Amino acid sequence: MTTPTDRPSTLPELQAEVAHLREELNMRDQLVQQLSQELFRLVKGNASSAPSVELSERQQAELRMLRDQLQGVEEQVTFYQDQIAERDLEMQQMRQSMLELTERAKMLEQVVQELPRVYHEKFEQRMQTVREKVAMIQRENRQLHAELKSVSYRLAVRNRQSNQLDLPSFPRLGANSIPTLGNA
Repeated sequence: MTTPTDRPSTLPELQAEVAHLREELNMRDQLVQQLSQELFRLVKGNASSAPSVELSERQQAELRMLRDQLQGVEEQVTFYQDQIAERDLEMQQMRQSMLELTERAKMLEQVVQELPRVYHEKFEQRMQTVREKVAMIQRENRQLHAELKSVSYRLAVRNRQSNQLDLPSFPRLGANSIPTLGNA
């Protein structure tokens, strides 16, 4: 007999235990059958030999012993039937649990297989916004660069114009007209 602490926990162990209990139950059934036949034989033998004569003390003791054995066997049969029913219920629960876990494993496997595609789609969505921002920044950069060139050109033109000094222009004098220190 097993106790709750040493019960098998896997499905094959439970099936083996149930098979073992069924064998014991069959053996007990055979024993009950034999005891019933023996009891019937004793009762029939006593009834046919002397209906009014009471059983001897030895026969009564044997009959009590057979009844006690029969009651013990019936209790054991009930106990084993209860254990078999309990194990059958455990096996059914384990099968249900196994089916649920198998379904969950299939679902998780499918999710894992879809992860690269989902990751790629999410990455592409994020990259699209990044690409759009980069394109906008590049357009702004080109625009600012063009404005910078324009401003640089205007500054260069303005600097050239401002670099030309406004010097007074003197009338051109001939060679005779150059003042000398002696003429002055």
